[in-house]
Amino acid sequence: MKKSLLGLSLLLSVAFVAEAQKKKIDEEFDEKAAITDLSYLASDELKGRDPASPEMALAYGYIAKHLESVGAKPIPGADGYFQNIPFRLSSPPSKGKVTIGDSSYSQGIDLLVLDGESLSGTYELVDVGFGMPEDFEGKDLTGKIAVSSVGAPDKMSPADLFALGSEKSANAKKNGAVALIERFNIPSIPWQLISNYLNRAQMGIDKGDSSDLPYIWVKDLSNALPKGITTEKAKSAVLEIEGKTNTPVDGKNVVAWIEGIDKSLKNEYVMLSAHYDHVGIGRPDESGDSIYNGTRDNAIGTVAVMNAAKFFSENPPKRSILLALWTAEEKGLLGSRYFAENPLIPLNQIIYNLNIDGAGYNDTTIITVIGLGRTTGDNLVIEAVEDFGLKALADPAPEQGLYDRSDNVNFAKEGIPAPTFSLGFTAFDDEINKYYHKAADEVDSVDLDYVTLYWKSYILAAQNIANAANQPKWVAGDKYEEAGNKLYGEKE
Repeated sequence: MKKSLLGLSLLLSVAFVAEAQKKKIDEEFDEKAAITDLSYLASDELKGRDPASPEMALAYGYIAKHLESVGAKPIPGADGYFQNIPFRLSSPPSKGKVTIGDSSYSQGIDLLVLDGESLSGTYELVDVGFGMPEDFEGKDLTGKIAVSSVGAPDKMSPADLFALGSEKSANAKKNGAVALIERFNIPSIPWQLISNYLNRAQMGIDKGDSSDLPYIWVKDLSNALPKGITTEKAKSAVLEIEGKTNTPVDGKNVVAWIEGIDKSLKNEYVMLSAHYDHVGIGRPDESGDSIYNGTRDNAIGTVAVMNAAKFFSENPPKRSILLALWTAEEKGLLGSRYFAENPLIPLNQIIYNLNIDGAGYNDTTIITVIGLGRTTGDNLVIEAVEDFGLKALADPAPEQGLYDRSDNVNFAKEGIPAPTFSLGFTAFDDEINKYYHKAADEVDSVDLDYVTLYWKSYILAAQNIANAANQPKWVAGDKYEEAGNKLYGEKE
């Protein structure tokens, strides 16, 4: 009987605390101010928040001013509230042609010059497999062109292709190569789709001297090129790359932190993140509107983190809070990748990343959590959502590969448990596509009552994680479990 009463008392105590936390968020959340922030970030004045546009300064300046005003602190090593990132915008060449043996490849048709400087001449080809560091060992590449397959055997997502390409270019340059040609040989991804998307100015992280190396994709679905190099039918290539232009772009992640109050836990951080960029100006719709305002993707997420900053500055949890607003997500998850590679907080002190991003919603009774079922912190997120009268559901469209298409994946790869908190959707249907990367994605097209519940439940989920007794982990068998064990120093 005593045990039963003790158990009941504990349950009632937990329920009381949960209700009190929800009530505090309800009382302190300033819905009017949040909608004002949303309306500004998604306004025509910011012209769609393209990371390369001058209007981006309005966005990051506005966010930084907010973080400062609510009392979030600059991170030591940052430039105030900014992490500066050297980007470069690489435009297609005026002429791009590569001739290999009897085959000729042309820009935009079966060839894409993605980065680097202009280069013309005839150069010997050297096959370097997948272009992994070990593939370059023992290869004489001085004055030659390195040829590799795109990606790696276990890394074929779009984000992987670009991230690995950057690493391969650096290794090729280090080993004396004059260019890197990657063979695009993934039949499941339509080449024409890739070509349409990439045959325009591309943004990347400027890594110094390696960035002047021509980085080229050629369509080789039949895998003919390696055989040609082996038989010397394709011993060399004639390059005609002319009119290549590269422009430096000043990128900025907006970052801050709030110190936790527990002496033993405040050196652990819960990272709350969202990307604040969008796709800028695009093709006009039927009304003639060409500004892609990006309300759902991801001004709503940005405002969630901004309001979390306000709440936790006034109500600090046990663990510290790391606030991160990423740039250039739409350009290949670049801002978050830069932070993961150049962390201002040691990654092994970041115990969880509650990312917030989304394409839109088609069900206002749910919140979709991309990655639900993969970490031991799930119940803390589910409870927060339910406390606000909603239901948390897992990714309903795994075929879209959404987990690996948002900023959370750059931290999951490092071992940090990192789900993405998304607006509620049950499928990638017409309702989603009506607004996703479209000019119609304006503030007046969203259900602000639902969005407000979304914001509040995000803050409560973050609070639950930050106050939890135990650090969330990857569930056994998850593909990122090994990385988590390595990051946090646990035995496998």
